[in-house]
Amino acid sequence: MTAKAHDTPTAAAALAEHQPIIVRRRLLERAWRELRRAPLSAWFGIIVILIYMFAAIFAPVIAPYSETDTLGGPYEPWSDVYLLGTDQLGHDMLSRLIYGARNTIGIAVLTTVLSFVLGGMLGLAAAVLGGWVDQILGRAVDVLMAIPVLIFALVLLSILGPGILNMILVLAVLDSTRVFRLTRAVAMSVVVLDFVEAAKLQGEKLGWIMTREVLPNILPPLVAEFGLRFCFVFLTISALSFLGLGIQPPTADWGSMVRDNATLINYGDITPLLPAGAIALLTVAVNFVVDWFLHKTSGLRE
Repeated sequence: MTAKAHDTPTAAAALAEHQPIIVRRRLLERAWRELRRAPLSAWFGIIVILIYMFAAIFAPVIAPYSETDTLGGPYEPWSDVYLLGTDQLGHDMLSRLIYGARNTIGIAVLTTVLSFVLGGMLGLAAAVLGGWVDQILGRAVDVLMAIPVLIFALVLLSILGPGILNMILVLAVLDSTRVFRLTRAVAMSVVVLDFVEAAKLQGEKLGWIMTREVLPNILPPLVAEFGLRFCFVFLTISALSFLGLGIQPPTADWGSMVRDNATLINYGDITPLLPAGAIALLTVAVNFVVDWFLHKTSGLRE
């Protein structure tokens, strides 16, 4: 039986079918070329971030004990059984340090994403719509930014009560004001371009203009700002936990681990410095990667 003409795939159809694979391969090749030319500081940051991500994802497999298991006496020294000793309640410090990566980083990422969704969409709307919408949103953001974030967060969490959900919502709303400012500023230079005006004249909806016309053209500064805002949120969460209004026990958190075991420093024990060092190392690593990304997207060359 002779095959019909329309049953035989044409060369154009085969090419269209493999086009997404070709595009992805080219993107991967381009990304690898850029990584190979990255400075040592960027490579250091990427490797550190990957190690932290691995520890956060596989914490139950890596950690020798659970984060809530009471195993020995309080403040036991480093030994073969407890590699980093125990805390004030007899929890294994190494296990809580590993679980702290999952809790602290996971909450920081979730908070940063939520702040970017809120602040980014409102910033785009203010830039595209302008007029009274821009004025109302701008003045509301000015009011929120008039008070330092940490002080405002402490007041709100004292009213609402400590807890992970309250902390995420409070920090996301407060941090979204910075995202709003940046998004509006970079979007204002795009909304006046011809292709955006043409989309408005064609009757495109607000969501289409914001996500398809404006957003792709302002992504590089927003991606870089995401890294910086993650660092600020990460440090704020640790500070709130250190002050007792952040992540609550028995959930492991680096900020509260520093506070609970700070008394060991008086006896020459560096154990409380380990979670503090973990906080500092991740902050430096993210800043290294953000600096490299800003350099690449700015168009500057060595």
